[in-house]
Amino acid sequence: MTTWVYDDGGRAAAGFRGVTGDCVVRAVAIATQLPYQRVYDDLNALGLAAWEGRSARQRGHDARSSRRRSQSRTGVERAVYEPYLAHLGFRWTPTMSIGAGTTVHLRADELLPGRLVVAVSGHLVAVVDGVVHDLDDPSRGGTRCVYGYYRREP
Repeated sequence: MTTWVYDDGGRAAAGFRGVTGDCVVRAVAIATQLPYQRVYDDLNALGLAAWEGRSARQRGHDARSSRRRSQSRTGVERAVYEPYLAHLGFRWTPTMSIGAGTTVHLRADELLPGRLVVAVSGHLVAVVDGVVHDLDDPSRGGTRCVYGYYRREP
């Protein structure tokens, strides 16, 4: 059984090129079956609204600040993508708790069937019926810890 397939979520078809940090957009587009461009635009708009809603101090008005706006191309904050997924009918299910250790790995036999957006360390990935859909295989041979996943409510 194939455990991983190359899938850019429609990024190339939308006219995007090059390497970037758009894993949130790809994972959401694949799991929701929405066009990449729509997800990209929606998350950018939500990221900008969240950024503008912060005070200058929260935004880090100093040019040397490490704070940056949540952007589809370079990384979307959880505070932006989580409400978006909830709006699309997806619910978060944590698979880890403090002190409990790893209970779920990025492998078909440990994930529910269906279309999932799965959170692993520093990355979101789409999993469709146990098959990872991403630019490369992030599973680390089935040993990668899953923090939780978003799944559409029936």
